[in-house]
Amino acid sequence: KPTAVAIIEALEANKKHILIVVTSNDKLGETGEQTGWYLPEVAHPYDEFIAAGFRVSFASPKGGAAPVDQGSVEASKEDESCMKFYNCAETMARVNNTAPLASITDMSVYDAVFFAGGFGTMWDFPDNEDIQRIAKDMWEADKIVSGVCHGPCALVNVVLSDGTSLVAGKEVSAFTNAEEDAVSRRAVVPWTCEDKLMEKGAVYVQGDVFGVKVAEAGKLITGQNPPSAKPTAVAIIEALEANKKHILIVVTSNDKLGET
Repeated sequence: KPTAVAIIEALEANKKHILIVVTSNDKLGETGEQTGWYLPEVAHPYDEFIAAGFRVSFASPKGGAAPVDQGSVEASKEDESCMKFYNCAETMARVNNTAPLASITDMSVYDAVFFAGGFGTMWDFPDNEDIQRIAKDMWEADKIVSGVCHGPCALVNVVLSDGTSLVAGKEVSAFTNAEEDAVSRRAVVPWTCEDKLMEKGAVYVQGDVFGVKVAEAGKLITGQNPPSAKPTAVAIIEALEANKKHILIVVTSNDKLGET
């Protein structure tokens, strides 16, 4: 192969790889209302990861079609990134054909796991054994474990090999009690992220209601709410690009062909 092609292929093989995990649940508790993953919490990070040249794969507890929260689609009508993602056959095909988490067994191929939010996660993330396995394996391999909004509910029951909670003693952000109250959902969810994370020993941090807040505790990167989705992705990218490959091309300064 030409040398340049071989170099490019080698670099492609070393592209950072993000596993985005979305909910399989479309029921908002006992309300009879539809829910799922929250559009800007997938679209905004996806755009950032792709722009950074990363590979992105999607998975969900059940695999197959993962439901988007239709309310988030309606709320994002004026959001260019969200509408581009939602109206693109290619990107929607990806979330409609997610890998079942049980099939994700080789974590060596991923550099980060990102738990996208949406109210649906509150019913199928916290007790999912595959989520607990994946988060534990990624953390203990010194890789990034991340999430935004309700996505960090995935971490509340993750126990490490030494018997400690993954979140214990670490700064974590997620959807706040005040934000649950603002959208009248505190009585609907099984528990709030704020309460449960604190119960598990996390150092829970928050910004203003629907203000941007990202918490970084080493390889643990979490965001508070939908407006924090893009900044959370940016923080993940910055952490991964600390060791980004850089090609130096050296050319000659000489323009004389010997004594000719």
